[in-house]
Amino acid sequence: MNEPSAKHLGVKPAPDALPVQFYIAATASLLERRTRVLKHGDTFGVFDRYGDIIPGESSPEGLYHNDTRYLSSLTILVNGQRPLFLSSKVEDNNAALSVDLTNPDIIDNDLLVLQRDMVHIVRSKFLWGGACFERLGLRNYDATNPRIDLEILFGADFSDIFEVRGNSRPRRGHKEFAAESDRIVISYHGLDGVVRRTTAIFDPAPVKLTNGSALYQLDLAKGGRDSVFFSINCAEGKEHPREAARSFFFNMKRARRELRSLAAGAAEIETSNQVFNEVLRQSAADLFMLVTHTQHGPFPYAGVPWFSTIFGRDALITAMQILWIDPSIARGVLKYLAATQATSVRPEAEAEPGKIVHEIRRGEMARLGEVPFARYYGSVDGTALFVILAGLYFERTGDLKTIADLWPRVEDALRWIDKYGDRDGDGFVEYFRQDESGLVNQGWKDSSDSIFHADGSLAHGPIALCEVQGYVYAAKRHAARLAAVIGFTAQSARLMREAEELKARFDESFWSDALGFYAIALDGEKRRCEVRSSNAGHLLFSGIASDARGKRVGEQLLSRPFFSGWGVRTIAAGESRYNPMSYHNGSIWPHDNAMIGLGLARYGLKQELQQLFTAQFDAACYMDLRRLPELFCGFQRTRGKAPTLYPVACAPQAWSSAAPFAFIQASLGVEIDYAAECIRFRKPKLPAFLDQLAIRSLAVGDARLDILLRRYDGEVSVSVTKATGPARVEVRL
Repeated sequence: MNEPSAKHLGVKPAPDALPVQFYIAATASLLERRTRVLKHGDTFGVFDRYGDIIPGESSPEGLYHNDTRYLSSLTILVNGQRPLFLSSKVEDNNAALSVDLTNPDIIDNDLLVLQRDMVHIVRSKFLWGGACFERLGLRNYDATNPRIDLEILFGADFSDIFEVRGNSRPRRGHKEFAAESDRIVISYHGLDGVVRRTTAIFDPAPVKLTNGSALYQLDLAKGGRDSVFFSINCAEGKEHPREAARSFFFNMKRARRELRSLAAGAAEIETSNQVFNEVLRQSAADLFMLVTHTQHGPFPYAGVPWFSTIFGRDALITAMQILWIDPSIARGVLKYLAATQATSVRPEAEAEPGKIVHEIRRGEMARLGEVPFARYYGSVDGTALFVILAGLYFERTGDLKTIADLWPRVEDALRWIDKYGDRDGDGFVEYFRQDESGLVNQGWKDSSDSIFHADGSLAHGPIALCEVQGYVYAAKRHAARLAAVIGFTAQSARLMREAEELKARFDESFWSDALGFYAIALDGEKRRCEVRSSNAGHLLFSGIASDARGKRVGEQLLSRPFFSGWGVRTIAAGESRYNPMSYHNGSIWPHDNAMIGLGLARYGLKQELQQLFTAQFDAACYMDLRRLPELFCGFQRTRGKAPTLYPVACAPQAWSSAAPFAFIQASLGVEIDYAAECIRFRKPKLPAFLDQLAIRSLAVGDARLDILLRRYDGEVSVSVTKATGPARVEVRL
C-alpha cells in the first residue's frame, strides 16, 4: 500500500509547499540497499547484493531499457529458501557481477537432508545488447548426491522510470503472456502504441515453466557440477530477443572487449597512493560504463538509476573534466548535441532555434507527453557550455575538420544566446519556463527552491544566474578564437568585444558589497538574490570575475560557512534556506567542487585548491567502492566520522566520476598545446597525500608521452619516461 498523503491525513500544506511533479520521492534510501549496478548502452540493471531484484515501494531495483523497467522482480531459491550469501563484487572494469552463494540447511520431515555450505553457487551476470545474461554454476561438496530444487522467480511491471521515481498514472497498458518449453514472453501493450516485451529464455529447458517461475531439479553427484543459463531480453516493437546460454560466454567476451576499446585511447594515471589509485580506477571504470555508443560517437549518460539517458549539461561538463586525458568523448558529445540542437520554437519543450537539448527520454510517459522530457530543452546553460566545449576541444586537439563541421551549429548557439537567451535585451541570459509542465529552475541547481533571496523568499523569473553569465563570457571568447582560425576576422573581433562588455556589466550588476561576494542571481525585477552560493565558484572557471574579486571569492569558498571539511557546500551555512541534507541548498556535489577547483587554479589559488582536492579524496575514501556519488550531505566534518550520505543520490554519476581527473588537471596546471606539440604544466603542485604521479600515454597530436611527477618539499619535478613522436614537455613556474 502507498503511504497516505498529507491531504488524506488532514495535514495542511505549508504556505510555501513546493510542487513535486518531477521530484524523486524518497520513502527509503538507495544507500541502505547497497545495490550493484551494471549498464550497457540503453540498458541498465540495479540488483541487490545477491544479484536479485526485490520489489517494494520506492525500490529502484530492476532491469531497465529505454526508461522502462522490463524486469521488476527476480529471486533465486534453493529448495524453497533463499540461498546463503557469501560475497558479491562487480568486476573492476564493471563488465560483470559475480556473486558467491551457498545452500541453507535443508530440512525435510524434521530431518536435515542437506547441511548448509555444501553446494557452492557461483552467479555471474552481465548486460549486452539489451539483455541481461546470467549463469548459475553449482558444485557439490557433500559426500551424498543431493537433489537441488533450483527455482527462478521473475516478474515484469513495465513501469516507466518516472513511475519508479514516484509519479502516479491514472491509466496503464495491459500485459499478455506466451510460453514455450524454454521461454516466457511477457508483452506490455502501452498506451503509446508501443509493444514492449520481456523474454526470459532458459537453457536447459526447466522441468516446469510458468508465467513467473522456472523450476530445475538437479541431481548433483559427489564433487559434481552443473550449470543453468538464462537471459532476460528487453525489446520494443519488432526487435528480436537474443538467445541465452549458447551466447553467454561469447557475449561476455564482447562486453569486455568493448569496455577495453572505450578506454584504449585514454591516458592512464597511477600514483604512489594505493587508495587514490582505487578511486581513479573506479572513476574510469564508471565513466566508460556510462558511455553509450551513438551514431555520432561516444556519449556519457548522466547516472544510474534516475538519469541513465542523454543529458546535455551533464555530458558537456563531464567531457570538459576528462578532455585532457580523452578528447574522443568531447567529440562524441559535441556531434550528438549538434545533431539534436533545436531548430524551431516549441514552448511545451522549451525549444528555440539554436538551443542545446537538456534531456531526452524514450519511455511511455515521455512519448505520451505525461512528462515533457521526450526531447526537452529546459536548461539555460547547456548552449553556452556547448560553445565552450567546442573551443576547448579545438585547443586540445587542433581538429579543424570537426570544428568546421560544427561551426554552423556554434553560430546557431550564439544566436540563441543573443536573441532568445537575453529575453529583455539587458545583456544577460535569463530563463523563465514557457510551459507549466516544465522545470521551474533551469540552471544546474534545478530544484524548485534552489534560487531565492536573502530572506528565503523564492525568486521569480526571468532569472539570470551568475554562473550562466560566466559561461556566456567564456563561450564568446572561445567562439572568437574559433572564428579567427576559420578566417572570420571581423566576427572574431566582435565576439571578443562583446565578451569584454559582458564582463564589465556583470561585475557591476552581480557583485554585492554587503556580501563581499557575487549574488547567485538577478530576479525578474533585476534585484540581486544576495545569497552566497557555490555558483560563484563557476565564475572562476569561466574567468569572468576580476582578478581581485575572483581571489576573494576563492578564499571565501574555503572558509567555514562554505567548506565542510569534505568539500564546498552548494549554499553557505547561515543562508536562510541552508540545509546540509537538501539536494541543492547545502549539500556537496563532487562535480561542483571540481569546477571550483579548476577555477581556483585559474586564479592562482593553489593552496586552496590542494585543501579542496584533499577533502574530496578523503570523502572518496569512505564511499562504497571508492565511488564518488552524485552528491552527499554538507554536515561539518568531525574527527572519526565519515561523510553523511544523501539518500537518493545516483551512483555512479558521470560528472562525479570525472571529478578526480579534473582535480589532477587543476593541481598540475595541465595545458596541452597541439600547435606547439607541447604538454605544459603551469605551477604544478601535488597534494600531501601524493608523493608521485605517473601519466601514461598522454596524447598531443600523434605523439604520446609517459610522464612522471614527484613532490619534493612542496615543489614538483617533471620528467618524461617514454616518448613516441615529437612532442615535448614544458614547466612554467
